[in-house]
Amino acid sequence: MRRSDREIRDMDQVREIIRSCDCCRIAFPDENGPYIVPLNFAFTHNNAGHDVFYFHGAKEGRKHQLILRSPTVGFELDRNHAVNVSDRACGYSFRFQSVIGTGVVSPVEDILEKKIALALIMEHYGGKRYWVFSDHEADEVFLFRLVVNEMSGKEHR
Repeated sequence: MRRSDREIRDMDQVREIIRSCDCCRIAFPDENGPYIVPLNFAFTHNNAGHDVFYFHGAKEGRKHQLILRSPTVGFELDRNHAVNVSDRACGYSFRFQSVIGTGVVSPVEDILEKKIALALIMEHYGGKRYWVFSDHEADEVFLFRLVVNEMSGKEHR
């Protein structure tokens, strides 16, 4: 990181930034150039000790094809945007907190994991912890996970 004075070294703080965001952007490699998609998500820590995002989407389309074809992706989340004003144009700056990283995406096929992922997504946006989904409801939606390889946080106040 070029501006190490802005690095967030506390990974618990990085995870708190993630949990408070409402959009995660994933960048997929594609032969026509990067394809970036803003997504609703859930974030958790799995039993193997990895940070994991869950996302849902359609069972068709460009994103679906890229998940199956190009599993290594980049991701980004950000919050707390504000402008620091100044009397000089070059004195202006932008406040933010952000998290970037890389990981591997893969479809979620197991019905139980799908139900857990759906419940986590609903908890993230609805605040309600326990949701129940039928096998049919879980089977109807395409879910995928992103297992984080690396991530870092940055802030400017």
